[in-house]
Amino acid sequence: MPRKSRVDAPEAIHHIISRGIERTKIFRDDSDRNSFLERLGGILKETKTPCLAWALMSSHFHLLLKTGQTPLATVMRRLLTGYAVTFNRRHRRYGHLFQNRYKSILCQEEPYLLELVRYIHLNPIRGRVVEDMEGLAKYPFSGHSSILGRVKRDWQDIKGVLQTFDERLGVARRQYRAFVQEGIALGRRPELTGGGLIRSHGGWAAVKAMRRAKEFQKSDERILGDGDFVEKVLAIAQECREPKCHLLAQGIGLERVVERAAGLMGVEKSLIWLRGKERNRVSARSLICYWAVRHLGISLADLSRKSGLSLSGVSQSVKRGEELANARGYRLLESMKLQK
Repeated sequence: MPRKSRVDAPEAIHHIISRGIERTKIFRDDSDRNSFLERLGGILKETKTPCLAWALMSSHFHLLLKTGQTPLATVMRRLLTGYAVTFNRRHRRYGHLFQNRYKSILCQEEPYLLELVRYIHLNPIRGRVVEDMEGLAKYPFSGHSSILGRVKRDWQDIKGVLQTFDERLGVARRQYRAFVQEGIALGRRPELTGGGLIRSHGGWAAVKAMRRAKEFQKSDERILGDGDFVEKVLAIAQECREPKCHLLAQGIGLERVVERAAGLMGVEKSLIWLRGKERNRVSARSLICYWAVRHLGISLADLSRKSGLSLSGVSQSVKRGEELANARGYRLLESMKLQK
């Protein structure tokens, strides 16, 4: 059976797990770990992708990321590809470093956010990298030490975690630490490493009870959450298969469309919407109307208000713009230096 495509949506929270191929070590020493974190931090800041929790182990890593302006698949591709090249060069190694697909579970924020932060940050204790909470507080390769203020990581969204405990920083840190410590007794928590009906509802007993009560909920192995959440996410994901969602996720709005058309036609942006039939300005307006309506999903009425053109004028411009783009091979994303 073919694997399902990944699910993503704006502001979605993802628990990501990536392992070395055949469980090989992907971090042989602290130099590898620091190299990975430097790359991770740079990509997260550049793409404005919040990171709520993370932990590096010898053969795998965990990340808890929230989709920002750039699709998560793009963020992960840059991270894994770039690190693998650096690792192989440093260790004079060839071939794949990571398993073909990293695991990505889209998670419902309530009630899973804090549970996942705790689960991820306890990995070094479960894996016996450190012995106890004091050792975890000093361990620089887990987000726990950053939340406690022991290690500074300007790319980690510490506030997004602490504000769920208390508005006062000191109180929030104490409550967070106590919450994490309580999680040690809970063990490995396999329900937090995947999606689907069983994990989302706490095991077979809960699922059987639902079925006896004739309660049926939508489920998906890629999503950790209740039925309503799963249905909502899948609906958004379906919308995001359209070009509109991908463009908006990359920060492309009407202003960027205007810049692209103005550049192609050699027209000053400030002159595009002025009345007149100068050929290049008409062509630029036509391209803008075509891309705005067909690619960004802006309605004719909205574009009419923004541009000052009549509804019929916008409609005619869309047709002219499509003909022009097809005839000359113009594409909206070309020369915009955006991650595809």
